[in-house]
Amino acid sequence: MLHERAMNSAAGAEEPIRGAAAGRKRAPLEASDGACIIAPRVLTIWIMDIKNAIPRRDVLTAAAAAFTTSLFTGNVKGANDRIAVGFIGLGAMGSGNLGYAMKVPEIQPVALCDIYQPHLERAQAAAAKGGFTPKPVKDFRDIIADKSIDAVCISTPDHWHAYMTVEACKAGKDVYVEKPSCTYVEEGQKMVEAARKYNRVVQAGTMQRSGGYFQKAAELVKGGTLGEVTFCHAFQSGSTARQGWGNPPDSNPPNDLDWDMWLGPAPKVPFNANRWGVKTAGFPTFRYFWDYAGGAMTDWGVHLIDPLHQCFGDTMPTAVVALGDKFYVRDNSETPDTMMATFYYPKYLTTYESRTCNPLPLFGRDQGAGTTIHGTEGTIFVNRSGCWVIPGSAKSKLQAAAWEKNAQMGEMNVPHWKNWMECIKSRQKPTSEIETCVRSSTVCLLANLAMRYKTRLDWDEKNWTVAQDVAKPFLKARYRSPWKLEV
Repeated sequence: MLHERAMNSAAGAEEPIRGAAAGRKRAPLEASDGACIIAPRVLTIWIMDIKNAIPRRDVLTAAAAAFTTSLFTGNVKGANDRIAVGFIGLGAMGSGNLGYAMKVPEIQPVALCDIYQPHLERAQAAAAKGGFTPKPVKDFRDIIADKSIDAVCISTPDHWHAYMTVEACKAGKDVYVEKPSCTYVEEGQKMVEAARKYNRVVQAGTMQRSGGYFQKAAELVKGGTLGEVTFCHAFQSGSTARQGWGNPPDSNPPNDLDWDMWLGPAPKVPFNANRWGVKTAGFPTFRYFWDYAGGAMTDWGVHLIDPLHQCFGDTMPTAVVALGDKFYVRDNSETPDTMMATFYYPKYLTTYESRTCNPLPLFGRDQGAGTTIHGTEGTIFVNRSGCWVIPGSAKSKLQAAAWEKNAQMGEMNVPHWKNWMECIKSRQKPTSEIETCVRSSTVCLLANLAMRYKTRLDWDEKNWTVAQDVAKPFLKARYRSPWKLEV
């Protein structure tokens, strides 16, 4: 098995762990006296599930800033109105999102779209079981053009996220779009600009922000529980088989798949089973090819670094360095099986470790992934199965504490969908407003670029670019004709 599924939710809608010149500085939330009022509990740990809201930071660029004065001023739905939602992309993530959405009374699924017929039929069956009869659609443009549809959920491969989000905003639809928000840095900038220009409520799929464990971690950090934070770490680990996904030859696509439409704005290449990546079970392997995604760094890295942005007010790093390679796996995928990235934030360093060929967990506990925040008084370890406070020493003001095995705190996805619905009606900012995810996704994209082009990248946030000329061309979206990303 190439990947562990240690972090998959019960509904199976999360990605697997594979193998299991400084810009404007933003002041992070300052620590208070570091005192802790947490009652002591035994620290125990098992496996993960969670999500929360962060105040919106400045917009990405001066161009995007021009739209902030009219944020979320679209039509307000009545309290008893149901929101007509169209679902675009119904693979593993899309099926999960459809399931979560059907648990929210305010949602009326009215259309389902996928270019792979078996996925479309599976989604139709799931909707029927939930008591809905949405119309099947093969071309996402039909959903975007349909004026009876209020909002769309985009759960396609990553390389489609930006284009579909921008087009939906232009059509006056609110959007739920999966993470990572984009595959090029420029795309994220355009997504924010579109949300602002067309006054759309755009919720990103960083659903951990709506989960109780992650909200608790943010509360503790903002309250100064850890003292002064100088170091953070995000990690994932697993056990990858040497043969990986294998080396299938290029071939004809399945008869019920429109391969050219699947590629869309990505380069025209022959069909390959691993590039498409749909398996009988698990998550598709397109995420391990640069044309469509960014490997573990953008797949899990966004989920693991985003909690830090949630805790520190969505501050961006000012410099990024990274190394990685395929040291062990021998399949035809392109992204590394092992990677280490370091991010220089204004007040702390963060490291990201992708170790997919060795499953040894951190802290000696059975955790395949997580995020740690280290302060002068102690450490917080947070993931989808809990939030733990670990005193720094016997002299620390902290007491050990744990939040775990709590079903309510462990919920992430349905609360995230409920939040989006509430914000569509109120026109307020959602928990994972698109700019937050663009920031977290951009950090991960920069790490991949630093690794691929073997250079330190100094991030210029004001101009949304890097200082190093060697990397600048690769920040720009390169779309195959006739697709154009235009706000």
